[in-house]
Amino acid sequence: MRDMKRRKILIIAIGLAVLLSACGGSSGQDKAAASAGPAAETAGSESKSADPVTDQGENAEQESAADPAGSGQDQTDGSAGSGQDQTDGSAGSGQDPTVGSAGSGQEVESGETDSEETLLLEEAGTTEIFSEEAKPTGRQDRTAEPAEDAKPDGGKDRTAEPAEKAEQTGQDPAAEEAADMPKARLLYMGQASIRITTPEGKVIYIDPYCGSGYEPAADLILITHDHYDHNASDLVANRNPGCRTITWKEALADGQHQTFDLGFARVEAVEAGYNSFHDVNACVGYIVTLSDGISIYVTGDTSTTQQMPALAEKEIDYAFYCCDGVYNMDLDEAARCAEMVGAKHNIPYHMLAQDGVYFDRDRAEQFDAPDRLIIGEGEEIELTR
Repeated sequence: MRDMKRRKILIIAIGLAVLLSACGGSSGQDKAAASAGPAAETAGSESKSADPVTDQGENAEQESAADPAGSGQDQTDGSAGSGQDQTDGSAGSGQDPTVGSAGSGQEVESGETDSEETLLLEEAGTTEIFSEEAKPTGRQDRTAEPAEDAKPDGGKDRTAEPAEKAEQTGQDPAAEEAADMPKARLLYMGQASIRITTPEGKVIYIDPYCGSGYEPAADLILITHDHYDHNASDLVANRNPGCRTITWKEALADGQHQTFDLGFARVEAVEAGYNSFHDVNACVGYIVTLSDGISIYVTGDTSTTQQMPALAEKEIDYAFYCCDGVYNMDLDEAARCAEMVGAKHNIPYHMLAQDGVYFDRDRAEQFDAPDRLIIGEGEEIELTR
């Protein structure tokens, strides 16, 4: 910007010199030379004032180079004219004394730069055209430049990288751990007899009576009531230290249905009975919830209970319904109970064992419940949610 201003001023000064030369001869040349001197000196002065952070040594060098040039030019032009003294020559030619004095070798202060430029432009009649450009713009504000580079790597926020990596994997650590755990398994042994193996390898027997598969050592034995086809606990010969047996008596302690937390399983006693063969005060069902969250409901021997509608809130995974139709509810009533409880899988069992037969597949297929699951005698399944 400063170079542009100097060029404009010099061009104006030269133009004035040519004009005066054509009109006034040698006296015009003197005036042009006198104008050229201040222009050169003004350009040097502008170099000093426009950038306050320029090294003082460079200012001094520019000042010393500009002043002799202006002074020498004035002396030469003065002698080339009428031979008069420089000051007299300037006055005699009608030149503004201020301009004449600026053309001498005297030092021009930086504060006078704007007024000198204005005088030159006024002489050329171009004040209005260049007045805005002739004004110093001052020092540019560079505070915005560091802001662009303030953040490394183009200002990218790196706090989101771990979250981005987690999204890329798309895996939940808890889900991965659960996937690596062994799955619980359930063996249906016939009639109402069930064996459950937990993810930890603990073994639970429910209503032992028939079938095979009693070799694994027991950690828990559950008995729903005292009828012989539910209470053959002697079949469980192998028992781990600390093995616990919970019967209807413990389950109905103090006349209340009890809950037992064993670590590897949570056992909740629920209502059973409600018919002439089974007293509600001497029979229970069980909801067994394993450590992986899978829940299994066994009704025991029963008809429809008052508690069944409330069991829907528990969102049970597997539910076993007795359906012999002689000592307990029949297939249709069992199906209605399954609808009330709303388990994910509804399984028929306890189908009037006789003549050594502890499971009737034809009868099981008549169990018209939603989400029916048929498990045959001696069949083992993997429990999933």
